[in-house]
Amino acid sequence: MRNELDPRIDQWYAHLDKGQRFFVVDTDKEKNTVEIQHFDGDLEELSMDEWRDMLIELSEEPENWRGALDIAEKDDLGTGVTDTKGSDWSEPGEEYRRPDK
Repeated sequence: MRNELDPRIDQWYAHLDKGQRFFVVDTDKEKNTVEIQHFDGDLEELSMDEWRDMLIELSEEPENWRGALDIAEKDDLGTGVTDTKGSDWSEPGEEYRRPDK
């Protein structure tokens, strides 16, 4: 079954079959593509057909998603790197679980 969700820039989505989250970075209507960024920072470009074939749903942004993007300057988030706890680094590896389960 194809999903009917339109890709919205800066919106988080969850792969229901993979247990991972990602957000939309950009869309290109001329090329009919969607650029997404995975939680670990990897970028991927998808065709709209690939997008429609994904088993996804809208998601809240992860609590500490910026840590995966290596933002380390105090000015970037208003905090220093020393604010990061060891437990923050284990969050990216945890699978996404739907709130209703």
